[in-house]
Amino acid sequence: MNNNDIVPGFDDEKDESLKINLEGVDSCKTCLVFHLNGYIDTYNSNFFQKRVSKAIEAGYSRLIFQCSALNYVSSTGIGAFTAFLKALKPKGGDLVLLQIQPKVYEVFQLLGFSQFFSIKDTLDDAVAFFSEGGKQESTSIFPKIFKCPICSTKLKATKAGRFRCSECKTILAIDSGGQVFLG
Repeated sequence: MNNNDIVPGFDDEKDESLKINLEGVDSCKTCLVFHLNGYIDTYNSNFFQKRVSKAIEAGYSRLIFQCSALNYVSSTGIGAFTAFLKALKPKGGDLVLLQIQPKVYEVFQLLGFSQFFSIKDTLDDAVAFFSEGGKQESTSIFPKIFKCPICSTKLKATKAGRFRCSECKTILAIDSGGQVFLG
């Protein structure tokens, strides 16, 4: 299935710096996965916003951005994600960033946006987030298993606080909501 089969007219415009492939989610009809490959900056963010807006106009209100092949996001790109969130919330929708690369996550964190976005490690976690209505579980999230944002070593936190990665020795902090930060 190609992108135009999922969202009519999606591939009418292309940009070599950012390739986007769409994937529907069978268990969640309003969910749509955007596989992002490349980068988002000042020059292509308008292209990116137009493509995602087409999907929102087509009725998708729960967007999952697969970011494992997204190499860079400028502040303009983060602004685009923020605009999507503002467009989706009134419709009862939301968005999830999936498998975000450490250097991209660091930009979100430095600009203070990491706490506004739901960031998940697997597609199943992202779909579960939507099936729970975007709410965090009321049960304790600790102990929490997660990957170090620098070296991807699997780590376990038993409570909120600061600690050092066992592999790369980076100082990490984890808040009571389970979000992991550098330093």
